[in-house]
Amino acid sequence: MATGSRTLWKGAITFGLVHIPVGLHTASIEQGIDFDWLDKRSMDPVGYKRINKKTGREIDKDNIVKGFEYEDGKYVVISPDEIEAVYPRTTQTIEIQRFIDAQELPFLYLERPYYVAPINKGQKVYALLREVLLKTGKIGLAKVVIATKQHLAVLVPSGKAMVLNLLRWGDEVKSLEGLDLPPAGVKGAKVSAAEMKMAEQLVDSMSGKWDPEDFKDEFKSAVMKIVQKKVKAGDTETVIQPEEEAPEDSSNVIDLTELLQRSLKGGKSPKASDAAAKKRSSAKAPAKSAGTARKTASKKASAKTRKAA
Repeated sequence: MATGSRTLWKGAITFGLVHIPVGLHTASIEQGIDFDWLDKRSMDPVGYKRINKKTGREIDKDNIVKGFEYEDGKYVVISPDEIEAVYPRTTQTIEIQRFIDAQELPFLYLERPYYVAPINKGQKVYALLREVLLKTGKIGLAKVVIATKQHLAVLVPSGKAMVLNLLRWGDEVKSLEGLDLPPAGVKGAKVSAAEMKMAEQLVDSMSGKWDPEDFKDEFKSAVMKIVQKKVKAGDTETVIQPEEEAPEDSSNVIDLTELLQRSLKGGKSPKASDAAAKKRSSAKAPAKSAGTARKTASKKASAKTRKAA
């Protein structure tokens, strides 16, 4: 299984007063074949234009607004300021809301996995959470904001690692209503004992261990053979990928035992501590501003003296 080591996001896992600094790493790779459009006359990339679908004319991006279709053909226009105002606040935390039994979560809700790795000396607290989840058979339901989008997620222990799997929201999973399904149970579905026995034998004969290397994308393999043949013949083009900004660093971990004891006793929340810290910081601000004002006044006086001279 191939993995990348680049950190996509840095923040912390929080539950109670426990704070575990972590980074997210991609746990899956999109392996489908993606063809780009090129101009066959010049091999230039072909892009997309903003077209008015009624007139067929190209329009400038400054004349484009975002609209939400609330009824067929009827829209509400929402301004960039209105959208920005309701963006979820970036907290850089994976905030665990609840611990549930692992078997309670239907696989239908799983959407995208990320490896979670400890940073900034958070290994011990990370290991503690991983081991307690393994021992209790629990997983952590959490909320996290990634790239201005809020996600429901689940933190799952997996071997030495923990995986944060983004989930679909409840209203994103369709109900079974309207599907023509057979009744539940052997008797309800009118399956005979002989049919059940033969089906069990067939399943048993086809059973084996899970090995992802046993299964390949045949279409991708066929296309890659064509690509490799053209590469060998020298029929290639060069594509330069843009660089991405490095994520910001996160805070350090504090005493684990104290946090666990305070969490169990219902101690002050990290938010309250942050608020107190901000209050203390703002109380010191006037003295700093006064010092800055004196320096500015001194510079202005010196400038006037030089000008008079």
